[in-house]
Amino acid sequence: MSTTNPPTSSAARAEQSSVKIISHSSLFYWWPVWAVSFLLAFLTYLDGHYMAIVPAGTVAEKARQVQGVDEPRDVLILPANRALPVDETGSEPEQPRLRVARSNSLGSIFVTVFLLVLLITNIRFTSVWSLIAIMVVLLLSVIFAVTGLWDRVFRLVSSSDVHITAAGYLFLAASLFLVWVVVLLFYDRLTYATFGRGQFTIHHAFGAGATSYEVQGLTLEKKRDNLFRHWLLGMGSGDLVIRTGGVNSRTFEMPNVLFVGSKVATAQRLLQERQVVNA
Repeated sequence: MSTTNPPTSSAARAEQSSVKIISHSSLFYWWPVWAVSFLLAFLTYLDGHYMAIVPAGTVAEKARQVQGVDEPRDVLILPANRALPVDETGSEPEQPRLRVARSNSLGSIFVTVFLLVLLITNIRFTSVWSLIAIMVVLLLSVIFAVTGLWDRVFRLVSSSDVHITAAGYLFLAASLFLVWVVVLLFYDRLTYATFGRGQFTIHHAFGAGATSYEVQGLTLEKKRDNLFRHWLLGMGSGDLVIRTGGVNSRTFEMPNVLFVGSKVATAQRLLQERQVVNA
C-alpha cells in the first residue's frame, strides 16, 4: 500500500523558498503606552466622577442650605465678583462634564509606564539587576495604586495631583495607536530585505528599486542584548546585522526585527540549501 503526500499550495512553497525581514522603528515598543491608556480611559469612565472648573479662591462647604432645596447640600462657594464658566449659549453655567478618577492612582500608573517605556527604548539595559530594578518600580507603582498610597504621597508633595480625564486618556491612546499602526504596517515596510535560495535582496522605498547580493560568504549576526526592549516589549524581537561577502562587502544593520530567531533560522536554512546545490 502506497501513500502520496498532499500537494502543497503555492503560498506554502513561497514561505519555504523565501523569507522577508522587516526592520521596525523604536515606536513599535511603545505599544504598552497606548494599551494602558485605553485601559485607564475605561477605568476613569467607570469611576463616575466629574471635574468642576471653578475660578481661583473657590471654597467647598459641607451641608449648606440652598434656596429651593429641602435638604442641606455640599456646595462650592465662588469668590465675590467671580462666576462659573458659561456654556456655548453664553447664558447658563457650564455643567461638569469632564470625567476624571477621584484618586491619583490611575495618573501615577500612566506616568510610570510612560517613563519606563521612554527609558527602555532609549537606554540599553543588559544586566539582570536592571531588569529587577525596573520590575520592582513597576510593581511598587501598582501596589501604591491599589492601596491608595499615591494620594498620600502627592499630599506630602505640596498637595500635588496627577489627574487625566477619560477623554484625555482616550485621545492619547487613539492618536498613538493610529500612528503606531501606520508606522508598523506602512512606513517600516518601505525598505526591507528578502532571502531566497542563492539570493539576498534589499528592496528600497516606494518600489524605487531593489539591489541583490550573492550569498556566498554572507553572514548573519543576531543581537538580543537588551533584556527589556527585545524580550519584555518586543516579545522576542532582536537586531540583525547582515554582512555580504566578496571584495565589495556591505554591512546592513536592521534593528528591531520581530521574531528574529525564526527569521534567521529560515534564512540560514536557505543559505545552506544553496551551498548544497552548489556542491
